[in-house]
Amino acid sequence: MSALRPLTQTFPLPGRLEAILLRPARGQPAVSVASAVALAQRGLEGDRSTAGPLRAGGGGKRQVTLLQAEHLPLIAAWTGHATLSAAVLRRNLVVSGLNLVAARSLFADAPLRLCIGPEVQLEITGPCDPCSKMEEALGPGAYNAMRGHGGMTARVLAGGRLAVGDAVVVRLAPVPQQQSLFV
Repeated sequence: MSALRPLTQTFPLPGRLEAILLRPARGQPAVSVASAVALAQRGLEGDRSTAGPLRAGGGGKRQVTLLQAEHLPLIAAWTGHATLSAAVLRRNLVVSGLNLVAARSLFADAPLRLCIGPEVQLEITGPCDPCSKMEEALGPGAYNAMRGHGGMTARVLAGGRLAVGDAVVVRLAPVPQQQSLFV
């Protein structure tokens, strides 16, 4: 077994859910809430990601967007702002104390789960790259200021209630056993 595997599965401390933001519709301001309900294979109830019928085979890879709280001061500094509200960046969940990039498994046979509170489980699916709307919101150069700091996208594997202040931990997911052809 590779020495890298156990390193990628060990996190020094749990994180904390700092903010929950719902985007009611395209172009509408994000709304900060104290708690929300994550819907399996959909996203957050009240967010535009859950609008419309569920696709065959479940929702897409961008059901929930996450932002690293520690990146907010960096993005603010790089765009010439004294402070920056997470609502401007339109990500659903703001997490502190835990490296969200590291919560995406490097190994297909050792999937990781981002667990928020007692019920919600997410699978990090990839980076959440900035869009041109960041230039409108933060000024010229904001797109480049956010590159590499735009957050992560995730799929909701297990739904439930989550609230600001909830612990955020990364766990190794159980891997289904393959059935033998020879009994």
